[in-house]
Amino acid sequence: MLFEGDFLEGLDLARCPAFSTWLTAQRRRFRACHAALLEQLAQGAAGEETFGYLDKWRELAPFDQHVHATILAALARQGRLREGEEHVAATTRLFEAEGLDSRPIRNAWRSAMAASVAGVASRTAVVEVAGIATVATIAAAADASPAISRHGSIAVMPFADPSTAALARGGAADALTHDIITRLAKLRSLFVIAQGTVFALHERHVGAQEAGRTLNVDYVVSGTASTREGRLTVTAELAETRSARIVWADTFHHKLNDAFLVLEEVGNRIVASIASEIETLERNRAILKPPGSLDAWEAYHCGLWHMYRYRRADNEMARHFFQTALRLDPTFSRAYAGLSFTHFQDAFQNWEKRGPEIDKAYEAAVQGMMADDRDPAVHWAMGRALWLRGRPEESVGELEQSIDLSPNFALGHYNLSFVRSISGDPQAAIDSSDLSRQLSPFDPMLFGMLATRAMALVRLGHFEEAAGWAAKAAARPNVFPHIHAIAACTLALADSLEQARSQAAAIYKVAPHYTLDDFLLTFPFDADGEALFREGARRIGFR
Repeated sequence: MLFEGDFLEGLDLARCPAFSTWLTAQRRRFRACHAALLEQLAQGAAGEETFGYLDKWRELAPFDQHVHATILAALARQGRLREGEEHVAATTRLFEAEGLDSRPIRNAWRSAMAASVAGVASRTAVVEVAGIATVATIAAAADASPAISRHGSIAVMPFADPSTAALARGGAADALTHDIITRLAKLRSLFVIAQGTVFALHERHVGAQEAGRTLNVDYVVSGTASTREGRLTVTAELAETRSARIVWADTFHHKLNDAFLVLEEVGNRIVASIASEIETLERNRAILKPPGSLDAWEAYHCGLWHMYRYRRADNEMARHFFQTALRLDPTFSRAYAGLSFTHFQDAFQNWEKRGPEIDKAYEAAVQGMMADDRDPAVHWAMGRALWLRGRPEESVGELEQSIDLSPNFALGHYNLSFVRSISGDPQAAIDSSDLSRQLSPFDPMLFGMLATRAMALVRLGHFEEAAGWAAKAAARPNVFPHIHAIAACTLALADSLEQARSQAAAIYKVAPHYTLDDFLLTFPFDADGEALFREGARRIGFR
């Protein structure tokens, strides 16, 4: 390895806080990369070479729980149990001196010993463990540890202001950090480290990557926020803790006409982007694992992967994975929301008899609300189920509740647009559609966000503009016949008859028996809305 010392070691510029802040951030980043490399080398090494890499990793990141757990597991595998006990004692003293929780270290040692004993027991050998505990004692300790359902975890480190001293606190940077932590917590989909903990680590000069390892979280967020000449500039990045890989980064520039509104808008966009990126990463990671090895969190994300493909066979697979997640964790509210969605799809797409599927969509949403009534996703699921039941006003109430709980919840805004474009206020539908796309510009349901805007514009009589949005919706890769039907009718109303007929032909390629009645059953417009779409269908002979 070519890592030696700190990045640009010995180089400092006096009275240049911007450079000092940049240099500190780069040194922390290289240390995180160094730690990630040592972890990978330790995994591929054998014997004493493994401990050489582990010792270097521990020296580089002494408060990284994962390095200590790896050391303890290696010691237990080799039967070096007295060394393991000494390591636990020394690490406990180190953590407690810094005010950190040492229980994860002791738990890791118990797990390592239990795994070691299980291997010994399988060979019918029962031995005394360094004069400390017997096999039965260790097994009992392992059994006594409650099983905790794993969820994704994240830490948001305090944003820095490059124009001030490194540890100066307050102002826009701290306000944004507090806001992001609060909004991520409201999503209820991730375990979010509390504000006090991340600020305490920051005051100890612990960088983002090192903090993520110390806290043993999956992801860490960091960034800067500075104000200059009436403008706010924010940079933000999301990194995987274990690999030190940056998976998302962006820069935001805003005029400070109203500081609070600007911070709210930037916070919304950052939180929505983080949630979307993590969901994509977890989906793609989970789908590659053997189905029998999945935990509840992974099974849920396998369900999402299939759910967003919008095909009947995938919908059935999605339901299977959501049911698996709930079997492993009956309190997993998001999995109930996903299960409700699969039944919604069966009814909405006319894949199964509507009545029973509508009831199942509603029942799953009820179960989700019983599991966690503050999860915006279960109110979203309930809003959709109520709409299927022909109760649009109650549906709007639940969807509004979902975004009251989490203003960053893009799917809540999208479904408000959907319901209002059919039976409500078309201008409000356009506003909700625009906000949903702003929050989640690469959403798997982007075609729906575009299509609802098109339907709302049809209701307002803006046919040419509506046709443009409908064509964009139909061009998305995961669309289904209903979206092509919206595009066909809308383009016909805009007198783009050739394009409209092309959209109608796309319907019949996948659904040869699709009719206008199928479309109007799925989209129960009021009399005026139905008349508009019937006229569009008449112009191209779509019956």
